[in-house]
Amino acid sequence: MINCVIIDDEPLAREGMASYVREVEFLNLVETCVNPVELIRLLDEHRVDLIFLDIQMPKMNGIEFLKIMPKPPMVVITTAFPSYALESFQLNVLDYLLKPITFDRFFKAANKAKDYHQLITKAADQNTPDAVADYFFIKCGNKFEKIYFNDILYIQGMQNYVTIYTHKGKYMTLLYLKNLEENLDSRQFIRVHKSFIVSINKIETIEGNEVIIPSHRIPVSRNYRDQLIQQVVASKLWDKMKFS
Repeated sequence: MINCVIIDDEPLAREGMASYVREVEFLNLVETCVNPVELIRLLDEHRVDLIFLDIQMPKMNGIEFLKIMPKPPMVVITTAFPSYALESFQLNVLDYLLKPITFDRFFKAANKAKDYHQLITKAADQNTPDAVADYFFIKCGNKFEKIYFNDILYIQGMQNYVTIYTHKGKYMTLLYLKNLEENLDSRQFIRVHKSFIVSINKIETIEGNEVIIPSHRIPVSRNYRDQLIQQVVASKLWDKMKFS
């Protein structure tokens, strides 16, 4: 069951969304709020997995709320303004619904939330101390694909999707790059760009602002290059100074 909260300053909009939530068996409506400030109290009292969030509201709009929230639950934007879509996806929202919202469109967003919730729950379970697994599963369309950590070459993030590149091929799934990074072993994988994570063991060359992995050239951003050199190269570097 996914616990959700509706945040909207319009009473009719809140009731409409609430009626949609009640039609979906895997959603549980915890409460409705007039603005994001009320949600802060709720998060201390309840487990909230999903927020249906309006943008234009008094006290604090939805975008401002997402910017100050360190680790928000899953978020689906519900708004009459299409102009905020790009900024919203840059803030890792799960979906963006334009009012008036049909039940069909709402249900697609709800199913996307369910699939993502299952993925992050499985990832968290696999990351417990008792679990020693060398693989994980992801959902690709109607299939569940088994991915071995050792097969991964690199991972590319694209808004709320990631593509995992392996020796066997590439796999796209609904998952945030940040959440995937948190469930990877930092001794085996390293972030080299806001959109890329690479397998340390697969790195063949670091040349300028690129990492070269068999048949692939991955960009390295300035913010991550020093960490890359320190973690991957420094302790293994043989040079004249080391043997002098």
